[in-house]
Formats: sequence, structure tokens, C-alpha cells
Amino acid sequence: MNKFIAYCGLDCEKCEAYIATKNNDNDLRIKVAKEWSEMNQVQITPEMINCEGCRMDGIKFPYCGSMCEIRQCGMAKELETCGGCKNVNSCEKVAMVIGNNEEARNNLHL
Repeated sequence: MNKFIAYCGLDCEKCEAYIATKNNDNDLRIKVAKEWSEMNQVQITPEMINCEGCRMDGIKFPYCGSMCEIRQCGMAKELETCGGCKNVNSCEKVAMVIGNNEEARNNLHL
């Protein structure tokens, strides 16, 4: 499976934090920090907008790196993605992603 598919099925290569990191694009970091701060009602700084992908080695956006329950569960179960979990279709953690994002669901081959 593509290593840029996150545990939840989202495609990290389409994430603006990944794109900003890959292209070292500070203008995009500023834009994303503002948008994500407003959307999540938390303070996100441009310096936080750095990520090399959920399942890749390297830097992670703070939420993805240490707070994402989906990622933490997948790592603990030593799964490639949630698609390899027998409970994926009844999992409350991943339900919000795969229930609202057909591409993510398809990426998990469900």
C-alpha cells in the first residue's frame, strides 16, 4: 500500500501540511495555520505546519504525531492501516473519517 495513505485512509500527499513541508512553502504554512486555527478553534502557528506523512518517518503535525487516536491505535496494533483491522467497520475512532470521506474509505480497500 502507498506509504502516504494514513492509518485512517486519508492521502497525506494531498494534505496542505505535507505539501507545505515538501515545498518548504512558508506562505502556505501561514494560510493553513490561519484556516486550521479558525476551523478547530485552537491556536496553530505556521511553525506547526510541518509533516512528512502519518506513516512515514520524520516530522509530524502535532495533532497527527501525538494526539490522533486513530494513528495511536494503528501503531499499537502494528497495522499497516485501519483497513487491516477486523473491527474497522464498527470502529468509532475511524468512523468519522471513512463515514464522510469516500476516498479515504476506498484507500483502505473497504
